[in-house]
Amino acid sequence: MDQINETVAFEFVLLGLSSSWKNTIFLMSTFSLLYVSIIVGNLFIVFLVINDSRLQSPMYFLLANLSLIDVGLSSTTVPKMISDLLKEHKVISFHSCMTQICSIHIMGGVEMVLLIAMAFDRYTAICKPLHYMSIMSPRICISFVIAGWVTGVVHAMSQFSFVVNLPFCGPNKVDSFYCDFPRIIQLACTDRDTFEFVVAANSGFMTLGTFFLLLLSYVFILVTVWQRSSGDLSKALVTLSAHITVVVLFFTPCMFLYVWPFPTSSTDKYLFIVDFAVTPALNPVIYTLRNKDMKEAIKKLSKQRCYIRIF
Repeated sequence: MDQINETVAFEFVLLGLSSSWKNTIFLMSTFSLLYVSIIVGNLFIVFLVINDSRLQSPMYFLLANLSLIDVGLSSTTVPKMISDLLKEHKVISFHSCMTQICSIHIMGGVEMVLLIAMAFDRYTAICKPLHYMSIMSPRICISFVIAGWVTGVVHAMSQFSFVVNLPFCGPNKVDSFYCDFPRIIQLACTDRDTFEFVVAANSGFMTLGTFFLLLLSYVFILVTVWQRSSGDLSKALVTLSAHITVVVLFFTPCMFLYVWPFPTSSTDKYLFIVDFAVTPALNPVIYTLRNKDMKEAIKKLSKQRCYIRIF
């Protein structure tokens, strides 16, 4: 019991991203702009989906949930990363560190399930258009979201239960701007092999399995379209390009950190800037500029605002 109390009272020192003042100003400005664009862009998508009747469909319901998850995932790390850039001593308590880890893995699990659901939605729309509304019913869409949260919680807690009671009695410096299982386990003063295997098997298997499942689903869609009509292949590629872009951006950092052996290089931390800041900022652009319905909804909203100003 005393060992657990000592662990709970422990603090970790985050080494962050940069020690140069010029780099600090650049990074703070860049990430502040990215975070504002994440909040505004993703919440704007949610607003459009709720406000426009033409967007009341399964695909946009899933997209709105993905946007909310992107906001949550970014908010677990980016605000603290920005504030820490101005601090000489970047300290995070044990409780805050564990909360951040759990939040990241819960929402990461939800996002993976939502990406699978969106791939299934595109498969149904392209390969079974006549049965689309019966297959992608509101009940099925809600079930996907619930399954995402259940998966995320189970995924996070199955690792958290192993890590939370580890003894931390040695170095407390984390060579990153956020807490995560791989780097925290490296600081434990005990045999780490078992815990590293649990995290690598859990997060690594889930990441790699989901990535290949998504790639196979896209290949299956394209093969099905090509067999029916080779002329529609380019149209299907355009439709799926946004999804493929998001999948590649999201899963590449995860595979580098969780599938390969535990991180030994400080450059690994920069990869997750893509997941926490770049991808959530790009998603609204990818899904609005490449989507006809979204562009029409934006035009309609602009016309409504102009009408209100006139009268």
